[in-house]
Amino acid sequence: MYIQTLGQQAKEAEIQIAQLSTKVKNEILIKSAKALLDNCQNILDINKEDVEKAKTSGVKDAFIDRLTLTEKRISDMADGLRQIASLNDPVGEFLYGKTLPNGLIIQQKRVPLGVIAIIFESRPNVTADAFGLCLKSGNAVILRGGKEAIKTNIAIVNIFKNVLKECGINENAVQIVENTSHEIANELMKAHEYIDVLIPRGSARLINTIINNSTVPCIQTGVGNCHIFVDESAKLDDAVNIIVNAKTQRPGVCNAVETLLIHKNVASSVLPNIGKELQARGVEIRGDETVREYITNSIPVTEEDWATEYEDYIVAIKVVEDLDEVIKHIAKYGTKHSESIITENYSNAQRFLNEVDAAAVYVNASTRFTDGGQFGFGAEIGISTQKLHARGPMGLKELTTTKYVIMGNGQVRE
Repeated sequence: MYIQTLGQQAKEAEIQIAQLSTKVKNEILIKSAKALLDNCQNILDINKEDVEKAKTSGVKDAFIDRLTLTEKRISDMADGLRQIASLNDPVGEFLYGKTLPNGLIIQQKRVPLGVIAIIFESRPNVTADAFGLCLKSGNAVILRGGKEAIKTNIAIVNIFKNVLKECGINENAVQIVENTSHEIANELMKAHEYIDVLIPRGSARLINTIINNSTVPCIQTGVGNCHIFVDESAKLDDAVNIIVNAKTQRPGVCNAVETLLIHKNVASSVLPNIGKELQARGVEIRGDETVREYITNSIPVTEEDWATEYEDYIVAIKVVEDLDEVIKHIAKYGTKHSESIITENYSNAQRFLNEVDAAAVYVNASTRFTDGGQFGFGAEIGISTQKLHARGPMGLKELTTTKYVIMGNGQVRE
């Protein structure tokens, strides 16, 4: 009954949210951003409780990083809401129009998806991003975060609920599942009567569990076994800088690089520097035989490593023969998230862009840019690695669907 109640409340709120004007939605977003900043210290105090509890459970440092809020991160959350307010509203946009010979006027219109449920793990910023994007795109949202961040998530959602009430809007446009049990999560996955789309964000295990068990249509997101290939024509200083950024700037996120592929002709030139810079930042290197010749203290790589999303200060490195081997390796082990080539060879760059199957492919840049904010979407609901409806960082348009609007004056079909 708990999930049923949340679903019924979301359905009721959806009716009002779908009809809000752009002006009203933007006002709510601006007020919500201010409310986050006004309540910053309270959020930090509550988040500290979640973090301390998580530390005692022995989780990895990268997980703690994702869970931890700071004044800067709360400020970024508020900035994200303001940026969403500044973006064009996709709802109501007409994509197609035609008048048939019989006089029927057919138009295709962009409309909200309805009720969106999001099951995610430790990152409280997802709560703000999801609220902002769903509100602006006219959707109600049900959030189910992990137990490690439950107090923080409840506090943030209550702030948004208060803003909605102050604006005369149904506060159930955003709801948090306060019961973090697996049983309740399973009920959410089966609530197709109330939920139109389910979006999982988190580990491969979480995402696969949801994809395999949900009766609600899912958008697969997030698993990021990302690669960087250093071609023989690469500017090696650029390659090292890009790799260090992609691995260490935030290792616990889905767009961090997990595997490096190094062309054999530059292995002796670049591997010692890569090893030096990564190990100085605490990265464990797992390499093939050639890699271990050039990087001291690296350990043997296993077959399992090639398919692993570490989300930690660990990287696998392989020396390859050519671009053909790179493309085959990524096709076998990649998760269709983000892949990058470092090269000065135009033909190789184009082959990589055209033949590597991923949501985002890069030339001479870090994979860390696969992000809704970095792409100018204000925020993201997730990074879709599938091919239906949405792919890559999901912004406002990806949270809408379309319907046909047909105007007639008495026509009947013969």
